[in-house]
Amino acid sequence: MRTTLTIEDALAKELKELVHRSGRSFKQVVNDALRAGIREGRIANPSRLYRLVPQSMGDVDSRFNLDKALLLGDRLEDEELARKLMLRK
Repeated sequence: MRTTLTIEDALAKELKELVHRSGRSFKQVVNDALRAGIREGRIANPSRLYRLVPQSMGDVDSRFNLDKALLLGDRLEDEELARKLMLRK
């Protein structure tokens, strides 16, 4: 089967060095490496869950409603622009 793969630069370099040392073709080296990896079960399990541990960032100022985060961002940006304009006077 013919296919196209994108191989990381460092890995490609290692494969090319192995081709040079072994005298085999790039195709043979890649196929052997894939075969060995599959046999050894080194392929990462894509179903492994990612776990995020929440961290407290302290209490939220009661003046701000975080349900309206975009409005909060606009308000903070407006306040900062007004502060910068006041510094120019």
